[in-house]
Order: sequence, then structure tokens, then C-alpha cells
Amino acid sequence: MKWKPFTAGILLAASAVVVPAAGPATAAPPAAALFVATNGNDDNPGTLAAPLASIQRAVDLAQPGHTIYLRGGTYAPSSNIQLLADGTSSQPITLRNHRNERVIIDGENMPHTPAPVGGSIPRPQRGAIHIEGDWWRLIGLEIINGPYGIFGLDVNNGVFERLVTRDNYESGLHIQGSSSNNQIINLDAYGNRDPRKNGESADGLAIKEGSGTGNVVRGARLWNNSDDGLDYWMFSSPIRTEASLAWGNGFNRWNLPDYTGDGNGFKLGGNQVAADHTVRNSMAWNNAVGGFIDNNNPGQHRIERNTAWNNPGAGFDFSRSTSTLTGNLAVGNGTNVSLGANSHGSGNSWDLGGSWSLASTNPATITGPRTATGAIPSSTFLRPANKAPVGACFQ
Repeated sequence: MKWKPFTAGILLAASAVVVPAAGPATAAPPAAALFVATNGNDDNPGTLAAPLASIQRAVDLAQPGHTIYLRGGTYAPSSNIQLLADGTSSQPITLRNHRNERVIIDGENMPHTPAPVGGSIPRPQRGAIHIEGDWWRLIGLEIINGPYGIFGLDVNNGVFERLVTRDNYESGLHIQGSSSNNQIINLDAYGNRDPRKNGESADGLAIKEGSGTGNVVRGARLWNNSDDGLDYWMFSSPIRTEASLAWGNGFNRWNLPDYTGDGNGFKLGGNQVAADHTVRNSMAWNNAVGGFIDNNNPGQHRIERNTAWNNPGAGFDFSRSTSTLTGNLAVGNGTNVSLGANSHGSGNSWDLGGSWSLASTNPATITGPRTATGAIPSSTFLRPANKAPVGACFQ
């Protein structure tokens, strides 16, 4: 019997699964747009009135400057969707939902969902969406039950916006290799787990084992993943992370044997690979171990106006780097801060001293539905009751 996933986080309404039937590859692409629908046909020209059936067919037809619009519904292909062609700076290729329709790409029928304990996933089969092309924009999609949600290899100048990657059998969104100038905007990644590695590998967002400048993460919410919320393991170039949240990571919600999930909110590297990351205006709470951690990345990190609350390990652990921490708030953690010999800072709650009461410890609003623009909702959650300009602010 196939191992069935535990759906973590917010329960989402189920849609009927329609497995697209592959048809002969005869249709020529329209001038600038291709449409795909669960009741389409791959013999169709890919117009709004006569859509294609399979996402891969549309991807294969797309040229620089094209937009692929997916109509609402659940798509459950038996092999992963591969984005291998390149757009250009003036003509990116876009794969997105049509208007505000809910589009789910379900990878449960793909191989390696899950891979066996100790097994491996061939690189081309990683990701319900596997991307190696440059200048792609992925917008407004929900990716579930895949062998990784989205897996990017040597991907540059990509935009990943308003995506949901949940309940995948590896990390929700994973980028590695030579990858530069990618923007990850308003991502929700939760409930991702990796039975093959006993929970040690599946993060909400992973940018790992590579290099490349100009990568930015903004407005991400990363929760209830088996390993870490965010993981920059052995990525040797700076990444800027802003206005993001990580909570509930590292707990064994799936009864995986010999569980080894790490349980940090924001893990900024590892294995003594140096990169100078910046994290601003972000929050980590209720993770299994830590909030913000350098994880033996000896770089010069800038950690500014962040909040760590109720993590049983360290709220801020930058004891193995040369980091500057400014205006951060740590309350109710096992250890609020560990700076070691070389990290320093000013204006943090531990510098200012005293006790810190919080305006709200109820996360219901900030973890609830996003705004119409995809932003994280405004909330007084974890703001200092005295309104001091310390810690993250989502107001």
C-alpha cells in the first residue's frame, strides 16, 4: 500500500483529480498565450475556448514572451513537469493560474512519492515541477505530493510568486547549483517531509549547495516542515531574506521512524561554507529547536529587526560566525541569544535589558489568509507591548 501523507497546517478543500490524457503534438502555439484546462485536449490550439489538456504540452510549445494560463482544477500527471527552455530578460516565460482560479498540481502519481528509506531520486525526476530554464515566472500555483514540490537546478532570473508548496515528499521549493537573481515572493510552504531520509532533508524553502548572487526571499511563510523552515545549507553566496515567518518546523507529525529533523526556523548555511546572508523583519517561533541560526556558516551575517519567541533552543545562535545583530527581539526561548566570541550588535532586547511583554501571542491573523495582493496580514503578533522599535513588525 502506498504511504499516504499527513496534511499539515490549514486544511484545503479537495478538488476532483483529472489526469490529463496526452494527445498528438500537432497544435501550433498562439502568438502570446497558451491555455490549459482539465477538460482540454492536446489536439486543441491552446486558446481560451479550446485549451490544451497537459501542462507539459503547453510548456513544450511555449516560446520566450509566452504566458501559459492554467484554468482552475487539479492536474495529476504521471511524470513531472520539466521547464528546460529559457526565456529572455525582455521576454520571460510565465506559468500561472488564470485570473484567481485555484490550480493544484498533484504529484502523487509521479515516481518517488515517496522514495524508500535510504533511497535516492534521480535528479531529473526531482520536483513535481523541475526547472532548469532561466527567465521563468511561476505565479499563483499550488504544488502538492511531489518528489520535491519545485526543484530548480542552475536556475537564474526566476520569479516564484504567490506559490503554495505543501505535503510534498521532500522540500517544498528547492534551488541549488549555479543560481542567481531569483525572487521568491509570498511563498507558503508547509507540511513537507522526506520519509527516505527520516525527516532530515525536507525544508519549506531550501537554497542549497551552490552559489549565485542576487537571490531574494520576501514574504515567505514556512511551517510544519520535517526539517527546517528555511535552509541555506552550503550555499556560498549572499541571500537576502525579508518579512518572512517560520514556525512549527522539526516535529515528527508523520510518525516517521528514526526521526532526524533539525527543527530550526531560519538556518543560514552549514559545513563551514561562508556566505554573508541578511535577514530582516522576520519571525521564528515554536520550532522544535531554534529560531535563527548560523549553523557553522562563518560568514558576516546582518540580522536586523527580527523576533524569536518560544523556541526551546536558542532564539538567535550566531556563535560560529562574525555577525552583526541589530534591533532584534528574543523572548521566552531556551537561550535567547548565543553570540560566541566574534558576533556583536546593538539595540537588541538583550542589550536593552529588562523584561519584555508582548502585545499579542495569538498568531491567528498573521498565519491566516493572505491579503488580496498576497501579502502577510497586518498583526500585532509578537510586537513589544511598550511599542519599542525592536523586533519584526507586520503592521
